[in-house]
Amino acid sequence: MIEDIFTPHADDESFRHEVRAFLVERLPAGLRDKVRDGRPLVKDELLGWHRILAERGWLAPNWPKAFGGTGWSPMRRWIYEEEYHTNYCPPVHLFNFKMLGPILTRFGTDEQKAFYLPRILSSEDWWCQGYSEPGAGSDLASLKTRAVRDGDRYIVNGGKIWTSFAHWANRIFCLVRTAPEAKPQAGISFLLIDMQSPGVTVRPIVSIDGRHHFNQVFFDDVSVPVTDRVGAENEGWNIAKSLLQFERVNASRYGETLGRLKRLKEIAGETRCGAHRLLDEDWFRRRIVELETRLMAVQYTALLFLARVAAGETIGPESSMLKLRGSQALQLSHELLQQAVGLQGLPFAYESDEHGLDSIEPFYAAAMAPQRFMGRGYTIAAGSSEVQRTILAHAVLGLRDA
Repeated sequence: MIEDIFTPHADDESFRHEVRAFLVERLPAGLRDKVRDGRPLVKDELLGWHRILAERGWLAPNWPKAFGGTGWSPMRRWIYEEEYHTNYCPPVHLFNFKMLGPILTRFGTDEQKAFYLPRILSSEDWWCQGYSEPGAGSDLASLKTRAVRDGDRYIVNGGKIWTSFAHWANRIFCLVRTAPEAKPQAGISFLLIDMQSPGVTVRPIVSIDGRHHFNQVFFDDVSVPVTDRVGAENEGWNIAKSLLQFERVNASRYGETLGRLKRLKEIAGETRCGAHRLLDEDWFRRRIVELETRLMAVQYTALLFLARVAAGETIGPESSMLKLRGSQALQLSHELLQQAVGLQGLPFAYESDEHGLDSIEPFYAAAMAPQRFMGRGYTIAAGSSEVQRTILAHAVLGLRDA
């Protein structure tokens, strides 16, 4: 029954202790501190953590067991997610493990699965996502990047923008237009492209937080084997919709917000507000309760979706609820964190020694402003909040414009 979803069984609680013990023992203390304090990570640190998780078989818990996943129940995956983030673990690479991997297990050919899935698990391949374009962000179906069939290859021309960590990636999965005369959603294909191919150019975009997360990627007569098309030609939109459902469930960012909530309570418990701790001030406790309430709503909604998936159902446009509310909750967590450190959170720096800010106390305060600024994009990435509301209104509630 549905209500059983919200009541972990005794063996699930035992599993929680197992996960917690592993994370406490194996996560390097320096890495834990960087995640807790909001300092940026480098690729080698993430790769090292990937190797530790891979040794335990926990790198891709949402994959089918036959392809290297865990075979965990939805509740166990949820427990793992909670423990993972409240123990300040680094994020695993989203595009590898939570997006492309599940797509390949569902839509990939046997040859694609045999070649790419092991390389994803070993992190030999580091993928990025080629969806958004300068004129096709939230309106993704209007994309212009073109792929023309030439025998057993496609020739790709065009460009993508806001491509997260393309400067770290050696491969990119792309939506391209293969039938320009067709209706916008009917002429799109899904290609896997080697970033080392001649004609691929990556240009950095420095974000509002002062760091290099995003890129613009250009394709100039890039040759791609037809065997690296996932699904049938001109049917990439169905794959894209499936991937967007994964992305929007992931974009609830429940675990990340739960970790931020834990950190908020720690900081509020250390910070003095006159004669009292900030955590004891009624006005600030109310803000924390507001965040907890929002997060609980995201949790229950996500668990209901997980139960439906476990029952064999497909999650459709209603996944936009998670993306909408989850991104708002994470934004609120960053706002409250900066509020908790007060004036010390005004300096804008990730690494204080680069800016002569070593004297700032507490030492973690200098990371708060750039994190909050970067967090303003949470309600835009993976489809803006306005787009999510339109999807819910039209596809879930059946409303139409007058």
